Amino acid sequence: MINAPNTPTSSAASLRGHFLIATPVIGSGFFTRSLTYLCDHTDHGAMGIVVNQCLEIGLIDMLTHLDIEATSACPDSLILAGGPVATDHGFVLHRGEPSWEGSQPVNDEMSLTGSRDVLCAIAAGDGPQEYLVALGYAGWAPGQLEAEMTENSWLTVKADLRVLFEISADHRLGAAGRQLGIDIDLLSAEAGHA
Repeated sequence: MINAPNTPTSSAASLRGHFLIATPVIGSGFFTRSLTYLCDHTDHGAMGIVVNQCLEIGLIDMLTHLDIEATSACPDSLILAGGPVATDHGFVLHRGEPSWEGSQPVNDEMSLTGSRDVLCAIAAGDGPQEYLVALGYAGWAPGQLEAEMTENSWLTVKADLRVLFEISADHRLGAAGRQLGIDIDLLSAEAGHA
C-alpha cells in the first residue's frame, strides 16, 4: 500500500503529508476541483486520498454491507471517493499510531489503514477518534506527479489537520487554498509569465 517513511528518496522533496490542490488546469475528470492528502511520495511514485468528494453511501450502510455490526457509538458519515484506483477497496485515513493490521504511518501524526479490523473498531466505538473513510485512492507513477506539477495542475501546501477533521468535505478545498492565501474560485487555467 504505502511505503515506510524512511523509504529512500529525496526526502526533502517528498510531499508526504501535504495537500494537493487541483488548479483549473485540470478542467475535467475525477480530479477537477479536488483536494488530495498525500500519504506517500517517493521516487517510486505517489499515493493519496481525495478528501473533498463524497459518495452517496454512509458509513453505517458500508459496515452493514461488510457484515460489521455498528453500535450506537459509531457515528454515520459519508464515505469519500478517495480516488479512481481500487474503488472497491476501503481506506481509513486517521490521526494517531498505525495500530491496526493494515496500518502504515504517513508521518508522526497520521496513519493510513486498509484492513477490516479498523472498521470493526470504529463500528464498536473503539477506533481512532479522528478519521475519514474512503473507497479508492489516487496514484501516480514515478515522475508523473512532478510532471503534472510543472504543468501547473497542482498547488501544494503542508496539510493542516483541522481542514481534514474539522471542516466539512465541501469546504475543504477552499480552506486548503486559504492556507496559501488564495481564493480557489479566482484561479485561472491560464498561466501567467512575468
